[in-house]
Amino acid sequence: MSRYILRRLLLMIPTLIGIMLLNFIIVQAAPGGPIDQMLARFEGADAMASTRLEAGGEVMVRDESRGARGIDPRFIEQLEAQFGFDQPAHVRFLGMMRDYATFDFGTSFFRDRPVVELMIERLPVSISLGLWTTLLVYLISIPLGIRKALHHGSRFDVWTSGLVIVGYAIPGFLFAILLIVLFAGGSYWDLFPLRGLTSPDFHELSTWGKVKDYLWHITLPVVAMTIGSFATLTMLTKNSFLDEIHKQYVLTAKAKGASDGGVLYGHVFRNAMLIIIAGLPGALIAIFFTGSLLIEVIFSLEGLGLLGFEAVMQRDYPVIFGTLYLYTLIGLLLKLVSDLTYVWVDPRIDFETRES
Repeated sequence: MSRYILRRLLLMIPTLIGIMLLNFIIVQAAPGGPIDQMLARFEGADAMASTRLEAGGEVMVRDESRGARGIDPRFIEQLEAQFGFDQPAHVRFLGMMRDYATFDFGTSFFRDRPVVELMIERLPVSISLGLWTTLLVYLISIPLGIRKALHHGSRFDVWTSGLVIVGYAIPGFLFAILLIVLFAGGSYWDLFPLRGLTSPDFHELSTWGKVKDYLWHITLPVVAMTIGSFATLTMLTKNSFLDEIHKQYVLTAKAKGASDGGVLYGHVFRNAMLIIIAGLPGALIAIFFTGSLLIEVIFSLEGLGLLGFEAVMQRDYPVIFGTLYLYTLIGLLLKLVSDLTYVWVDPRIDFETRES
């Protein structure tokens, strides 16, 4: 198994480089790079100053050309040197990957702060949303899926399937707006806060007061994310258990006198959970880094998803590629953990022998 783990770790290197290279090419080809963003800010500031002068009685005549607007070409060259665009693309990419190997993500173009510092600052929000959502999704989906499989075709199975389909059909952000309208002072009850992860006086509260304040703020965002996430896992669990329940080894175990509970949790559970374990890495990545984006925007939560979105809109390359590198690396590592969990759940699986 050690050889298999080492092989997988080594294969992560070209995979990571390939993903970063592809995205580097796409981002570089997209219009409106950091230089254009910076010049647009300066032009916007000049336009505001011009408007103020005109309001005061002074009229400034401005041409449409960039040179007439006072943007010196040497200033553009300085910006290119500052952002590293005075070097060829392949040199910038190789330098970026060399720095990323030591987790040196550089400094944000527009925030003037280290990217690592920005990510660490936003990480608690994403971890809070991701951990609580994952915990609730699995605590609800697996027991519900097992019971639906055991009572397949019953009234319980039918009406719970209806609820699951409705929950899956409603987008998480739409359900978040509904929760705000109902429970955050929108039109009905004012029971939960509208924004933020903690109150302004959080540091002045007692330990128990901090716990209550944190749970009070996190309730609505987590509920909004959970509603749309547990449906797929519930139906996957049900179908996986149904498939295993009708296999020959279950009938053989029952014929030998094994109890229903013993067969379910001693044989069926281990085999049926394999497919659920396989989807865990993708579910974690989706919940932690992508599924929370709109929820973070709606509830004004400064998380990694919102950070990455803002970086794309601003063409903040260090933040874009830094977050992408981290997401990709975590995804590859979680995939390896998933395979190792396969072996732990079912020792009959041997990836090393299969690959050789």
